[in-house]
Amino acid sequence: MTDNKVTFASTNSYSQALYELGNESGSLNEIEDQTNNMLKLISANTELKNFIKNPTNKIEEQSAAFNLISNKFNFNNLLKTFLNFIITKRRLFFIEKIIEDFLDTCSKNRGEIKADLTSSKKLNETDILKIKEELTSNFGANIKLNYKYDPSLIGGLIIKVESTMIDTSIKSKLKHLETKMIEA
Repeated sequence: MTDNKVTFASTNSYSQALYELGNESGSLNEIEDQTNNMLKLISANTELKNFIKNPTNKIEEQSAAFNLISNKFNFNNLLKTFLNFIITKRRLFFIEKIIEDFLDTCSKNRGEIKADLTSSKKLNETDILKIKEELTSNFGANIKLNYKYDPSLIGGLIIKVESTMIDTSIKSKLKHLETKMIEA
C-alpha cells in the first residue's frame, strides 16, 4: 500500500469519526462552522501552517498551541477533544486534509454537489449567485460553489461539477488551436 493510500485512509477515518461524533452529539453544524474557520485560519497564517507541518514540535507544544486557539475561538468541547486526540496520535500535520474531508462529508450528507468556477474576470456576488442557481437547476441538487479568479484564462469561464467540466476560456481555445496547427 502506498503512502497516499495510507494517508487517505487515515484522514478519511478521522474525518468520518468527527462527523459521526458531531452528529450524535447534535453539534454538527457548530463543529462544521468552527472547522471551516480553523481551515481559513491555517490557510491565512503561514506561521501556524509551518508549526503544524514541523515534525520536531513536541506533543505538549502542539497541544498547548491548539488549546490556546480553541479557547480563543471558543471551540466546541468535542472539537477540542478531537484536536487533542489528533495531536496525541501525531497526526496534526494531516489536520487540513482531515478538515477538508470532514467538510466534504457534511456537504455530501446535506445533498450538496461541489462545483468549481474559475473566471477570467472578477465576478460580483450577483453573477456568482446566478451561475450557482443555473447549476442548481441543471444538476437538480444544491451546489456548493468555489469561485476563483484567474486572469491567465484571457477570457471565458471554466466550470467543473463533479466529473463534468465546461471550459469556455480563450486560453483553452488557443491551446486547442495550437494542437490542431501542430498536427496539420
